[in-house]
Amino acid sequence: MSTVTRAHLTETIYTQVGLSRNESADLLEAVLARMGAVLEDGESVKISGFGTFSVRQKGRRIGRNPKTGAEVPILPRRVLVFRPSQVLKAHVNHTAVPLGDDE
Repeated sequence: MSTVTRAHLTETIYTQVGLSRNESADLLEAVLARMGAVLEDGESVKISGFGTFSVRQKGRRIGRNPKTGAEVPILPRRVLVFRPSQVLKAHVNHTAVPLGDDE
C-alpha cells in the first residue's frame, strides 16, 4: 500500500493540468496553506464529494497513566476531525452512491 505525498500530488497536477512542475508545487502549497489557515481560525473546509475538515474543542478531563494507574489531568485542546462524504464512503466501499447526497 502506498501513501499519497505532496510530491505525488504535485506530479499529478503537473501531468493532468499542464502547469509547470514549479507552478504545480506552488498551487498545491497555496491550497494547503489556505486550508490550514481556515482551520486554524476554527472554520470548516468542505470539499464536495470528498468530505469536511473541521476543528472540535475538547474540554478538560481526567485521564489515567496506563503504566502507574495514576490520574492525570488532560488539558483542553482543539482537535482536527474529518467527516467523509457519502460519495467518498461509497467509492471506498465499492458501493453505489446514495441518491440525493451531494455531500
